[in-house]
Amino acid sequence: MSDERSTPAPVTLIGLGPMGRAMVRSLLRAGHPVTVWNRTASRADELVAEGATLAASPAEAVAASEVVVLSLTDYQAMYEVLASATGALAGRTLVNLSSDTPEVTREAARWAEGHGARFLTGGVMVPAVMVGTDACYVYYSGERDVVDRHRSTLAVIGEPRYVGQDPAAAQLFYQAQLAVFLTALAGLLQGTAMVRSAGVSAADFVPQAFGTLTQLPAMVAGTDEELDSGSYPGDQSTATMMGATADHILRTSAALGLDLALPGAVHSLYERAIAAGHGGDNWTSLFEIVRGTSA
Repeated sequence: MSDERSTPAPVTLIGLGPMGRAMVRSLLRAGHPVTVWNRTASRADELVAEGATLAASPAEAVAASEVVVLSLTDYQAMYEVLASATGALAGRTLVNLSSDTPEVTREAARWAEGHGARFLTGGVMVPAVMVGTDACYVYYSGERDVVDRHRSTLAVIGEPRYVGQDPAAAQLFYQAQLAVFLTALAGLLQGTAMVRSAGVSAADFVPQAFGTLTQLPAMVAGTDEELDSGSYPGDQSTATMMGATADHILRTSAALGLDLALPGAVHSLYERAIAAGHGGDNWTSLFEIVRGTSA
């Protein structure tokens, strides 16, 4: 089924945090009539001045559009917000861009379908300031024909990337990407704390850390092949070599009086990989520890 429309379709957006507001503005710029609702109604004031319509209730917001986008803290918030609007859900497409666990997501899809709605799970993979730009993409899962039907509307937020029929699939991709992202951010803070102990300013260190982050693509080239095959040939940075560095980072952080949760966790992965016989293998062999296949 084609998703081409001569007139931009109405969209409802519930949840006006930074991400929700960014999505509303992107939709308005593209000419979509946008109805909004938020628990704190004053958050909609600027958006209404820019052309959005503020609904008086969640039920009114749902009834205003076929496509209802949810940008909430978690899935429990969906139940709380839509408890009074279940009678309006039939025939709607709920696009939940909130974060939660895979099983919670599957249950939410069953709940929505039980009320006659079609359900898409989504994960926006950029910060709010990048919504609606060419750099923005969004993982979606659920019925493919629902994504295809509304593709032109969804593309206003960011490039739709369909990852499967299981409602949890987009959530898994989203959480997996954020696992990489949040760990990198935590590492940046750990490194900054280390040099700050010597009187170095964050302004002097952080730009240099960016250089390390930009080296990652070269460092992980070919990693996917090793992880899929389970073969870690030991021709690059071995677990023993990288583990020694992890030990030095842990001991340095301890000597400086810093929090040891992050370096301790990284060090533990290397220790256990080496103990499981992967000392001479590439650092990618830590995958066996992460996925629970090595003791």
